[in-house]
Amino acid sequence: MGRVISELTVFFDEPFWVGFFKVIDKGKLSVAKVTFGAEPKDYEIQEFIDRHYYDLRFSPAVKTVVKDNKKNPKRMLREAKKHTKETGIGTKS
Repeated sequence: MGRVISELTVFFDEPFWVGFFKVIDKGKLSVAKVTFGAEPKDYEIQEFIDRHYYDLRFSPAVKTVVKDNKKNPKRMLREAKKHTKETGIGTKS
């Protein structure tokens, strides 16, 4: 049985929030783009995936090379905490 890798990236593309779904299945890459409008909350993104994932129109599959990234689980937790941590205005010049 093959491995399927699925990834969602959400970013701000003036004036809307956009999401890119990337799926790698059997060495083939497909993508889909979704425009969210206002900044989506985490629960709104999860709800969108639950309700509309199978309605997405993915691009034709393109052959790709899949790298095996083995990361330390503790390092991944630290990086996730770092990215979700709210940073205010710094005092350094």
